[in-house]
Order: sequence, then structure tokens, then C-alpha cells
Amino acid sequence: MIIILQPDIDRKGDEVSTLLNYLETKPAITPRFHQIKGEDRTVSEIYLLGQTTELDEDEIEQFSGVERVVRVSKPYAVLGRHRGDIRSSGFTYNGVTFNQDNFHLFAGLCAIDTPAHVEEMMKHLKDYDQVCTRMGAYKPRTNPYSFQGLEADCLPWVFELAGKYGLRVIAMEVTHGSHVSEILEALEATGHPTGVILQIGTRNTQNFELLKEVGRQQQLPVMIKRGFGITLDESLNAAEYLASEGNHKVIFCLRGMKTHMGDPHRNFVDFAHVPVVKRLTLMPVGIDPSHSVGTREQAADGLLDIMHTTAQGIIAGANMALVDFHPQPQKALVDGPQALRLEELPLFLEDIAIVRQAYESRKKIGEKMRNL
Repeated sequence: MIIILQPDIDRKGDEVSTLLNYLETKPAITPRFHQIKGEDRTVSEIYLLGQTTELDEDEIEQFSGVERVVRVSKPYAVLGRHRGDIRSSGFTYNGVTFNQDNFHLFAGLCAIDTPAHVEEMMKHLKDYDQVCTRMGAYKPRTNPYSFQGLEADCLPWVFELAGKYGLRVIAMEVTHGSHVSEILEALEATGHPTGVILQIGTRNTQNFELLKEVGRQQQLPVMIKRGFGITLDESLNAAEYLASEGNHKVIFCLRGMKTHMGDPHRNFVDFAHVPVVKRLTLMPVGIDPSHSVGTREQAADGLLDIMHTTAQGIIAGANMALVDFHPQPQKALVDGPQALRLEELPLFLEDIAIVRQAYESRKKIGEKMRNL
């Protein structure tokens, strides 16, 4: 059960205290307070965990400061969208807002290699008014002898370069709890010139201890990728692990399913699930076309397969896209064959703008259908 409080209510005020005192009298109930800080207001909610079936919704709604009560109907209680809930939700981090209505491109290096390549990439992003990027410092690999990333050693100069070129958010995968500590320490040591969204890769979607550890910290948002060999429901429950530990700033990312049915692409593209995830949850939804396609093959119309796949996700309502770029793909240490070149960035952005505008036009049709 979720108690939605009046906007901008004082968490330490008498109204909340009276409500919490009432809830303490109920056996086997654990209340958890949750705040969503938007651009213009703060929404406060109380999640009730435990035996909630006997609680009287009408009685709770009589308390001053309570807007309404929602009885949870999905196993992903915190991140799920429940019973007629069509509100927009999201979060703002380091000056950048992530929600189910907007879109951000995270173009960058799958694996950090040299300061020169990182700086060239970031300068190019600044030239085209981008504020987000992807940079891989920790790289889980199938082959134990493959390049595993520069790890903590590269973090200070990567963060300083991001600050130099105005990149406000870096998506960065972590595979162990110690990586979170290293990132936080490097941000502190460099004066927080940028921000980081922690990325849980597809191999770790069901690493439950890592999910719980990452969820306990609330300084950095988290983007979790769908597991490549499990159901959508299992992946959404994995995201719920993050929220159940306290971190509600979560983005869900589709990245293709591991099956030969997707050949000749690297994975079977699952971007038709973008609107499904937005319907079932409050999370912004991202796509990773680079790891879905796995090559930079060009179609007969001149557009790259990665561009076509990106367009499929965006026209379905995706809120972010992770795309591999590299100044010299032939020298990339990881996934060079799928990386786009820097000179292709302006055309890629132009294509995104066209498709995003098409989605905005489609939303107007959706409003008409909602009112039928």
C-alpha cells in the first residue's frame, strides 16, 4: 500500500507525525518514507510494507495531509504503476531531469582507453550541446584475458575532463560494491565536476547482493539493464531490489535478448517493450542500440542499422539512448566494430530529432484516444 501525501508537505511536520503515530499502532506494518524531488515541487509518499490487507484505505485518507491511498497491485511495489496511476514521475540529478516524458542521448566510449580519445569525444559532445555521455571504466568480459577496463586509475582525469567540457552526467557500469566507493571518492577528490549514473549491466541483473548494495546508496542514480536471458518481469523485479533498499532514482534500459533469432544482429532487439515498461512502472526507459545490433552495418537506404534501431526505440517513447562512439573505432579496446565515428554524430542527432518529433506528434493521438 502507498500513501501519497499532499505536495510539498513538511516531512517533520505535525501532519506526518500524526499519521506515522497511527501507523505504529498497526501490527506487522513497516512504513518507509519516499520523496520525489521534481523541478517545481516535491512529492512525498509512504510505502507500507507487511500485512496491509486489513488496513482501511478510507480511514487513512481522512488524515490531514493525505492526498490519496493506492493499494499495490504489482510485485514491484515501489517502482510499479498502480491502479489508474497515469502521473508523470522521474528525478533530477546534477541539474539534468530524467522522466518518462523527455529524452537524453548518452553517446561515448564503451571503454575508456586514453585521455586524448576521451577529451576528443567530450569536446565533440560539447560542440553539439550534449550534457550526458557514457564512459566505461570497469568492463566485465566473457573472456578472462580480455581488457577489463582502466578501473579507478582513470576516474580522476575522466571526471575533470567532463567538467571541462560541461558534461553533467556519465553513465558508468559497476560490477562490485567497491567500484561505487571508488567513484564516490574520485568525485569528492576532484570537486564533483560532473555526476555519475551507476550502470548495472545485463550480466549482473540478478546479482542480488550487488543490487542491494548499490540500492543502499542514494547519492547516485542507477540504470539497470534488462537481463539478456530472463523475462521482463524478472528484470523489473531486479530493478525493484534497488528501490526496496532506498534508491528510487532508477532508469530501466532495454539492450536486446541473447538468442540466435536476432541474427545477424548481436541480440534480438526488444524495443517494443519500451511502452510496456512505461505502462507497468514509473521508471524512465532507456535503450542500448549499440549492444543490441553489435555492428555498424549500413542498410540499402544509407542509414546504419544502429540508427534504424535507435529510431525504433525513440518512436516507441524511449527516454534515453546509450550509443557507442569513438574517435578511432579501429583502435577501440572494446566493441570497436559497433562504434560510430565522431563525424557521424551530427547526422545521428538530426535523425533522433526527426524521430523524437514524430513521437511527440503520436502522443497527441494518444490523448485523443484516452478521451474517447
